Amino acid sequence: MKESEHIAVCNRTERKDEPVRLKNLKTGEIGLSFGCTLEGGTIQVKLENGQLDSWDPADCEEL
Repeated sequence: MKESEHIAVCNRTERKDEPVRLKNLKTGEIGLSFGCTLEGGTIQVKLENGQLDSWDPADCEEL
């Protein structure tokens, strides 16, 4: 995902309390965003199986 898309996902997630459905292009996993870290530049996601993970935006696409 491009930087502008990453910022948009983080804004929707953090400011509007709107989880965004994402796919990890490397693993094929699907998850919902629940937070972003500016320091590490990652997106926190809750996977379909309930586990939590942190993904690099470059590995994600919005579904």
